[in-house]
Amino acid sequence: MKSQIIEQLGQTDILLPALIAEGLAANNRVKARLSVLQAAARHGHDPKGAAFDLAEECRSAGLSPAPMKKLVEGANLLDDAHVTAPGLGILSGAILDDVATMARAVKAGDDGAGEKAAARLDALKDQASVAAADTMELSQIARLTGLAGKGDSLHRLVMDLHKHLNRLSAAHAEEVLAGAHVYGLAMEDRPAVEAFMRGVESTRKLKFGHPGLATTVTRAGARLTIQNDIGETDAHVVVIAVEPDAVTITYTDVHRVRAKFFTSLLRNFPVEWSGLDRKSAEGLGDGGVFYLVAGRYATDGQKSRDSFLEAVGASLVFLIDWNKARKVLREWVPKSDAVQILDWAARHRFGHRAFLVLGGPDLVASAVHNATPTRIGFGDRLDRVLGRAAAIDFLQTVLRVSAEAMLAGSSARLVREHIEADLVRHLERIDDTLLGIVVRQAGLAREIATDVATFLAEQQAHRSFDRHALAARARHIEEKADRIAIEARAEVARFGADRVVMYLINSVEDAIDELEQAAFISSVVPNALPAEVLASLAELASAAVAGAEAAASGAAAAADVPDGQQVDSEDAFAAIGRLAEFEHKADDEERALTAIVLRSDFDMKTALSALELARALERATDRLARFGHLLHRHLLTDLSA
Repeated sequence: MKSQIIEQLGQTDILLPALIAEGLAANNRVKARLSVLQAAARHGHDPKGAAFDLAEECRSAGLSPAPMKKLVEGANLLDDAHVTAPGLGILSGAILDDVATMARAVKAGDDGAGEKAAARLDALKDQASVAAADTMELSQIARLTGLAGKGDSLHRLVMDLHKHLNRLSAAHAEEVLAGAHVYGLAMEDRPAVEAFMRGVESTRKLKFGHPGLATTVTRAGARLTIQNDIGETDAHVVVIAVEPDAVTITYTDVHRVRAKFFTSLLRNFPVEWSGLDRKSAEGLGDGGVFYLVAGRYATDGQKSRDSFLEAVGASLVFLIDWNKARKVLREWVPKSDAVQILDWAARHRFGHRAFLVLGGPDLVASAVHNATPTRIGFGDRLDRVLGRAAAIDFLQTVLRVSAEAMLAGSSARLVREHIEADLVRHLERIDDTLLGIVVRQAGLAREIATDVATFLAEQQAHRSFDRHALAARARHIEEKADRIAIEARAEVARFGADRVVMYLINSVEDAIDELEQAAFISSVVPNALPAEVLASLAELASAAVAGAEAAASGAAAAADVPDGQQVDSEDAFAAIGRLAEFEHKADDEERALTAIVLRSDFDMKTALSALELARALERATDRLARFGHLLHRHLLTDLSA
């Protein structure tokens, strides 16, 4: 089928060595068959004569001796002029087919000689015609197997074709150059072949036992032609023509998307690509359809030419089983991301064959089952669970680890363990991402607490302050925090993240609610609160600001703990300790203010507003302290893991 595609591409020069070999094999067969035909005629004349002795000649020509023996020993004379034998018609047709094969091979190397041979064969076909019931004239056999004194004969044609084939064979003698089978090369062709083969050999190991990448090279006129069989797919063909000022590539594939992928592998070179043309070939799968793309790379010397040829050779291994790998990856990520992952694996010289050899879909599925049975359900796509970037990164790691392990001879068990650990790492990073949301929330809590503290400081300094703006800003921040919390809870549920993270989110949200209440009360307190009341409230606000800062720094440090940074866990635990201190300080200040109010003769509005503001600030520090307890629990879980 590959030969048929190559012929359809008009690249028959690369087939010449194979055609010559086929022609010479056909020559051996036709000689053996003519000998069988002569033996049948002799047996018809003398059934008790010498036994069939052509078995070795048949075997050496690639023919089974059994049917030939049956034909000869079953030959009988019908009369003085005719012989009949079982299979005589088949034998006659095979003789004509062999001669046609020889003529086709000669035509590939010498068009004029091949045309003449084909015309002679057409004129001689009557010599091999067989009547019904496998009957042939004895005179026909004599003409087929002998050399006529005058005129042409099939035997003479066979001899002439054999001479042509021998000359072509001598002119296209096989040599192995850098792993390529080369024919009829000139000395100046060798660097180009060696450059292409350097590329092929640089990545050959990544096919991991898959058939393919055999290279054939021949010279035809002014053009050097390189053909690589890539893999086993029928219409998967690449033919490279090297000319003095350019290298052209003709590539065919039954998978249009893989053809596009091939062109992308050479994007670092300014290749002029044609469109992907849809073609058809009889006998090919998928309705006989394949796609053809051609590219031309203009060279400005041997260095640029050889660099391009080396890149082409290195890219071919990444096309083997490419569509199979793409289908596997599509089970876990979208189509475009699957192609992106395969492109990454090719550019980094890992490929995908090791991944397939080690189990492909089972490799990922077992990692999901063993590492995260409760967080990734059956049929869940990884991009929906890990996020798109993390899913791509994980699958890239799978391909890289698979290739590195097979190249190093590591066991499949170690590969699976490595992949499972990497999947767990990505899931941990989801928790870290959610902790990043907690940090944002704590920052919003600090904004409100700072605004309240600023208001109280301005009151102490007897300066005016826009209280309504304070309340409005706090309300806006609280609404923003609510939206963040709702989204974060949805993410926790979607990712199956540690539920402690959700409790952390809730605790900060509760603290923000209390601080928003404190901002509201600040907007309606009397204009001139007593100095001792303002001093106590200012201390409470300071504790709330410091508590929000400690919550933010503790969550940020905790997000880095799974990366194994001991200093980050120490920072997180220190922040948790500060949260407890600020909560105790706020408790003391709230009691002190309560004592001040109850021992003084403040009017009801002053007393009530002071107590409510103090309680709101103290409750905010309580919520932040609870946050600290939950963060401590989360940290211990991570560190124990």
